[in-house]
Amino acid sequence: MPQLLPLFPQEIDNFVDLFCGGCNVGINVKANKLFFNDNLLFLIEMYRAFVEKSLDETLGHIDRRISKFELSLTNENGYKELRNAYNSEKNPLDLFVLIAFSFNHQIRFNNNHEFNNPFGRERSCYNSAMKENLINFIIRLKEIEVNFEANDFENYDFSNLNSDDFVYCDPPYLITCGTYNDGKRGFKGWGKTEEKQLLCKLDELDSKNIKFALSNVLEHKGKENIILKNWVENNSNYRVNFLNSNYSNSNYHTIDRDKNASMEVLITNYEPPKQRQEYSLFDL
Repeated sequence: MPQLLPLFPQEIDNFVDLFCGGCNVGINVKANKLFFNDNLLFLIEMYRAFVEKSLDETLGHIDRRISKFELSLTNENGYKELRNAYNSEKNPLDLFVLIAFSFNHQIRFNNNHEFNNPFGRERSCYNSAMKENLINFIIRLKEIEVNFEANDFENYDFSNLNSDDFVYCDPPYLITCGTYNDGKRGFKGWGKTEEKQLLCKLDELDSKNIKFALSNVLEHKGKENIILKNWVENNSNYRVNFLNSNYSNSNYHTIDRDKNASMEVLITNYEPPKQRQEYSLFDL
């Protein structure tokens, strides 16, 4: 996962993660209050369960589910049985177990809001490194004042934010092939309309002197995000921070491109500080 925290402000009052997804960035931020938002309600419910239940309860539940369904790197039938149980009961902690053993740890639902990501044979499992990351993650959640919401970004209430606050956005990438882009997974998809709405919302935040950071890609496998590029060029005060160290201090017009590569960026309306370290819940 890109090292984003070095690019975030050092002093933050309220930190709003508008598309919390993996929730891995905001949990490492030093802020008085953290607000995580994502329109995927089931993911938000999983995070809420981490906060509401004791650490022992959560770890015990995971161990019992792995034992009951005999989950492993190769037991696809056990994985499917747990998936059926989750889709029937919607226990939020079961979602974490499914993600741990699913293909590429992806989170995917169908139009009936049933988890349908395939099994991660020989690749995905709940191992000691993931357990340690989960423990640290839950401990951190319980240490801080954290709020979880499940709203579409255009309906999020920004009215209480001021110049001491910070908004981070990691939306679906318009020019990539994420399973969440097409709107056929039981939740709203992501297209040009949503991309433009988000960029307009960020302009509004900037006009109120609220700092923001936007994760995105300018180019991907020969495709260009023209909407994003035009937005950057029309806002000279926004800074494009390249997440590939080879692009440091470059302008994307002058970069020697690999047509099969992605040009990942973090776009900010402030000058980023120096580096720090970040951890991810699903790092192996």
